[in-house]
Amino acid sequence: MLQETPAETTAVRELPRPKLHRRGFIREIIDTIVLIGAIYALVNLASVRFIVEGPSMQPNFETGQFLIVSRINYLLGDPQRGDIVVFHPPGKPVDEPPYIKRIVGLPGDTVEIRDTHVFVNGVQLDEPYINEPCIPARCPDETWVLGPDDYFVMGDNRNHSSDSRGFNEPIHRSYIIGEAVIRYWPPKDWGIVSQIAYPGDPPVQ
Repeated sequence: MLQETPAETTAVRELPRPKLHRRGFIREIIDTIVLIGAIYALVNLASVRFIVEGPSMQPNFETGQFLIVSRINYLLGDPQRGDIVVFHPPGKPVDEPPYIKRIVGLPGDTVEIRDTHVFVNGVQLDEPYINEPCIPARCPDETWVLGPDDYFVMGDNRNHSSDSRGFNEPIHRSYIIGEAVIRYWPPKDWGIVSQIAYPGDPPVQ
């Protein structure tokens, strides 16, 4: 005959459940502010804001437009022909505002101006983006041979641009701040800068 086990020996003792403590409201605000600050710092490290001033990049950029300039692009790869770059102008004081221009020549290229037209490695560039034909006084015949870290830059508004022609030298890669990637103000001009297409890289001869 089986004896019934006393209830006190079979009962399962219930353990107290752990309590979840909700973080205080002030702590949540502080954590949110810290997170926003960290994101803001990362964005500032990766990019800068730039305001276009002057007519040198017309008709593609106008005075008063706000751009986001990516520093990251050229940490991951090299500048390409046709890129719109913001850079420190050579031979200017360190507090001189940066310039914005289009890359025309890459390291190792030979850039020539002949009869107001631009040739790279002997091939004339097709440049549908320029504002107007360059006049002889602004585009005299000249030749530049670029070094291993040199880039030749020109404004799209050739008759009203201070660029590698006026510097009489290319710009060193170390002068380049970054690539213009987004135009975000005014709202009617919002867009991805890369949408301004370059017709293609000429073959090296």
